Amino acid sequence: MSALAAPGQDDATSILLVHGIWNAKSWLVPMARLLRGHGFRVRTFGYPSVFGGPEPAVEALVACLRDGGPTHVVGHSLGGMIGVEALRREPALPVRRMVCLGSPLCGSATARSLVARAWSSWVLGRSGTLLRDGCTPWQGAVPVGMVAGNVPHGVGRLLTRFEGGSDGTVGLDETRLPGLADHCEVAASHTGLVFSRAAAAQTAQFLRTGRFLRGGAGTGAV
Repeated sequence: MSALAAPGQDDATSILLVHGIWNAKSWLVPMARLLRGHGFRVRTFGYPSVFGGPEPAVEALVACLRDGGPTHVVGHSLGGMIGVEALRREPALPVRRMVCLGSPLCGSATARSLVARAWSSWVLGRSGTLLRDGCTPWQGAVPVGMVAGNVPHGVGRLLTRFEGGSDGTVGLDETRLPGLADHCEVAASHTGLVFSRAAAAQTAQFLRTGRFLRGGAGTGAV
């Protein structure tokens, strides 16, 4: 995959993708391909999401971003939370904009259900606390946008009852962290977000302009 720009080089087309829990870098191949179709150069960041946990992942992501040139960050699910925490810890990182795909930034009811049960508390590993509690309101300088899915197909429906809409794993309300620059919905489940052309189109739009598409055919913007 393409390397990031050299330090000091301004590059508006470079993206670092960050995967979610129970996934690996290969999981992001479909989204990487879609974003390349929008003219971006993409590479992926991997980390042990269950046995490693957020702390070493945030540290590794900070180091990766610090050593690269200007770039955008796109994170799916837990990957978005890792990205936000990296930017919170190191506000001077050369990140232009960031997009979260279905990340439960306000904390996950599904995660709380898993952690509360003795038979399932181990499933989230060391990432359970961050997924359960979420992130504090965003006050950083980097504009962060959220693409949320609204097709309720996922394991979360078996573990908890969402008050409003959801992507089957994450509730829409759980994606609306105060301080986000913009928020939109697309017709996709939580897993389906990484395969969604609409999610890729919205991501590309935000990374270029700082705002999502509104009312375009197939965008699912609200």
